Amino acid sequence: MPRLSPDTPLIHDGARVANSTFGPWCEVGPGSLVLNSDFGAYAYCDRLADIANTSVGAFSNIAAMTRIGPTDHPYRNAAQHHFLYRSSFYWDDAPDDAAFFAARAARRTTLGADCWIGHGAIVKPEVSIGIGAIVASGAVVTRDVGPFQIVAGCPATPLRARFPQAVIDRLLALAWWEWDHARLRAALQDFRALPAEDFLDRYEG
Repeated sequence: MPRLSPDTPLIHDGARVANSTFGPWCEVGPGSLVLNSDFGAYAYCDRLADIANTSVGAFSNIAAMTRIGPTDHPYRNAAQHHFLYRSSFYWDDAPDDAAFFAARAARRTTLGADCWIGHGAIVKPEVSIGIGAIVASGAVVTRDVGPFQIVAGCPATPLRARFPQAVIDRLLALAWWEWDHARLRAALQDFRALPAEDFLDRYEG
């Protein structure tokens, strides 16, 4: 298995990446498509993820076969087919609709640090997923999700918070996702072994 790198993202076979940037220790799974997006440090997507026009937070966990920021068709027009905006595919004298593509790219989706997007989930354009949130497998997210919230369903609705609000506030203040690589390594055993509240007790202050 190839090792991850602080210098170059690990882009697996069959993945396509265009107009996107990556922080250190990032990975793009086999067959995935990443367009007009930026990945924060340690963020990854599993196989066959389709990610467009998205700011992916550090440590984001994106499962297989997800759609993040899927683009819309011009459904308010008389027709919604490709020929409206990919016109050069159909006529030699008709340029593509550059303004339409620019408007698509401007509708950004945002994933917060250490969120988990479950298998087959869809996160619509202009939606923000909070730090530490969980989107259940198969969910369709059409509204913002708060930090450390768990959502599920179609459309996705809140199930519960991962932790009591006091613990959430403490985690947001600690912001371990901003630690450097060496500090993460030094705390690795505690990340593995300690419940969140005990971890906070050890590392706050």
